[in-house]
Amino acid sequence: MSVSIAGRADWLADKHLQRLLAALTEGGEEARIAGGAVRNTLMGQPVADVDIATTCLPEETIRRAEAKGFKAVPTGIEHGTITVVAGGKPYEITTLRADIETDGRRAKVSFGRDWKLDAERRDFTINALYAEADGRVLDLVGGIADIEARRLRFIGGPEARIREDYLRILRFFRFFAWYGEGRPDAEGLKACARLKDGLAQLSAERVWSEVKKLLSAPDPSRALLWMRQAGVLTAALPESERWGIDAIHGLTKAEKDLGWPADAMLRLEAIVPPDAARMKILAERLKLSTAEADRLRHWGLTSAVEPKTTEGELAKRLYRGDRQGFVDRLRLSLASARVRAVDDNDALLEAGGFSRLLAFALKWEKPSFPLKGADLTALGAKPGPKLGEILKNLEAEWVEAGFAPNRGALLERAAKALEP
Repeated sequence: MSVSIAGRADWLADKHLQRLLAALTEGGEEARIAGGAVRNTLMGQPVADVDIATTCLPEETIRRAEAKGFKAVPTGIEHGTITVVAGGKPYEITTLRADIETDGRRAKVSFGRDWKLDAERRDFTINALYAEADGRVLDLVGGIADIEARRLRFIGGPEARIREDYLRILRFFRFFAWYGEGRPDAEGLKACARLKDGLAQLSAERVWSEVKKLLSAPDPSRALLWMRQAGVLTAALPESERWGIDAIHGLTKAEKDLGWPADAMLRLEAIVPPDAARMKILAERLKLSTAEADRLRHWGLTSAVEPKTTEGELAKRLYRGDRQGFVDRLRLSLASARVRAVDDNDALLEAGGFSRLLAFALKWEKPSFPLKGADLTALGAKPGPKLGEILKNLEAEWVEAGFAPNRGALLERAAKALEP
């Protein structure tokens, strides 16, 4: 079956890419677009990165790219990968290779010229497609049929592919979330379940990167369900074991219905307990970024909001707490209430309350307390603990009064507090 991506791949017509491909195919060498760009184009999905496979050895790739005026960076030269910047866009170019030794985390490779061997070393059939410069697709492992069936299938024996790199367990569920339909491939699922203990060999950064990509899928609920049944979710996220994933489907539906962005961190919060201490441990174990760890911690510290809470009361809590923590809490509460509201009038009212409060929290801007320490020293206060205590008490009164007392009124209260 002859398939071409010409006419549906605008990125392929880029003149700089075409010049680069031409340079890599001179003198009997070969170069083709590889992997995700071909897959996504065939599936009608956006293409973010364009990778190239070539028979040129890494040093020759550098020489040819630079001869055409492109910048070449040896980003992974020991594995045959050179990053070439052409027309302001980076292209990862990798020499055809075969894995000759693996330990479940990394591989030693040998370079070659056999496209079938290069395809067979890859993880899934849908990721092992190549495209010529004119768009014709080369399929050596049955990837096109799997794309048409929306089927995710390991190349060769699933267990052998996983033992080469245990990250492929998480990639199996990640790609299923993004591209699969129906049930996951039975043999692949069984192999993931059998070998899940191998995840312990992986670095925290690699695990979180895959989990985050999975949680960013349009609807990761089915993949998470199969992960849980296979025991993989507990191995990767033990915090989820007794909390569950039931909230995910309602959350993704709310995102779609209400126009919320797909939010991997919010989805993570939906499947782990709102416990600040446990979230701190989770963040440290997975080596989350500072921003991610702070968001998870603040969410864990933020107590639940009742749907009948007034905007004024919420404003006081927002001032004292973290707005993102409240927004996350309210979104999860609203998503849950919407699910129950299908046949529960009380839940329908709750959803209305959470929606109102969420709208308020999103537009709320933290007011600035009108007084500073210098205002009290101007009134005769001496720097020290007493000044700080008076300022703190005045701020608390100001908040409780709905941020209403103006600067003049607060100065009068400060003067009285300073009287002997």
